[in-house]
Amino acid sequence: MTAGLQRPLHRPARAVTTVVIGAGHAGLAMSHHLARRGIEHVILERGEVANAWRKERWDSLRLLTPNWQTRLPGQAYSGTEPEGFMSVTELVALLDRYARGLSAPLHTGTEVKTVWPADGGYRVVTNRGDWRCRAVVIATGACQLPVVPAMAAALPPWIESLTPHKYRRPEQLPPGGVLVVGASATGAQLADEIQRSGRPVTLAVGQHLRLPRRYRGRDIQWWLEHAGMLDQRFDEVEDLARARRQPSPQLLGSDEPQDLDLNTLSERGVRLVGRLAGLAGTRLQFSGSLAMHATAADLKLVRLLENLDAWAIAHGWHDALPAPEHLPPTRVPQRPCLGLDLASGEIRTVLWATGFRPDFSWLDAPVFDARGRLRHEGGVVAPGLYAMGLPFMRRRKSGAIHGADDDARDLSHHLSGWLATAGRRHDSFA
Repeated sequence: MTAGLQRPLHRPARAVTTVVIGAGHAGLAMSHHLARRGIEHVILERGEVANAWRKERWDSLRLLTPNWQTRLPGQAYSGTEPEGFMSVTELVALLDRYARGLSAPLHTGTEVKTVWPADGGYRVVTNRGDWRCRAVVIATGACQLPVVPAMAAALPPWIESLTPHKYRRPEQLPPGGVLVVGASATGAQLADEIQRSGRPVTLAVGQHLRLPRRYRGRDIQWWLEHAGMLDQRFDEVEDLARARRQPSPQLLGSDEPQDLDLNTLSERGVRLVGRLAGLAGTRLQFSGSLAMHATAADLKLVRLLENLDAWAIAHGWHDALPAPEHLPPTRVPQRPCLGLDLASGEIRTVLWATGFRPDFSWLDAPVFDARGRLRHEGGVVAPGLYAMGLPFMRRRKSGAIHGADDDARDLSHHLSGWLATAGRRHDSFA
């Protein structure tokens, strides 16, 4: 039994075939496909539909994928700006409308406290009563808990320390310099926004993925989708664990398509330093790996664009598109800063854009590895237990909104088959 969880026994519980936990895009997509298969289910949501988008995102955030790619099962984009990028407000409205069109009961304000195997299925304990079901779909997302290094606790008391979940806009920060730790999509976007507000920004750069917003006249997502790269399956990858750890690309959704790489940031005044390696007293220590990480990202970018060019030639697109482009290498300082003393007052805020992880602390089942990570085979966790919306879960696109349709179709098919088999063994839910 997972430490800290309690199993309230012998309490009354409502019966349903399947419980979907989470009313974000992944849970809503699964509901669509369960309904198409005639599988009775409910959706339990701790807050409102799209709760994380409503309450855990900064004000100016837009999707990194173009509007034409923002699609859900049975619903494609039909607006007037297919090459635009949705704001958080627009996305929440879209998911709200989609949820209203689903047939399954949606229970908002319902926080799941515990889930455990019971009676040939599962017991789901919430703040609004219990459920017993044959199957559970976990669709709570992969970005619930910010990953913050232990050194954050040792920062001096005069330093404001926060994560992207708490950041909303530059004006909430105290006057003075800001250190953004992490240069993937979130870190790059926040460094850019805060620098534009007039605050000096230092960006600590580790491993990152550089992508152009557009290549040869098309959005980079057009290339990745049409070349089939986003459909690459989990069982086709040599090192799946490494693929699932890949950082989010340095991309920006904006009114006008624009790149947001380290060159762009440094041109706008952001100071680039290496990975944050330690804190000794009040002195921050940065590694000397900035040039190495930038070179590695450049090499990966060159290989990707060469592969895309080869695909264009092989599939008859080469002559219809502008000529191949050669992007400049990343420019880094010849002698980057290796340390900063917080006592100098130069830095007043540290913003930890160091990644996220899912929160499965409520799941009381032997489904975790030695490091506490959920074990699953393409989203199949255990008999009758499924996950949705995790990075590279079944396909490279699994974590994206447009990736939920195919995954939900596959897993609802698997779930339907399991229910048929389980139904021949157990009739306690009949």
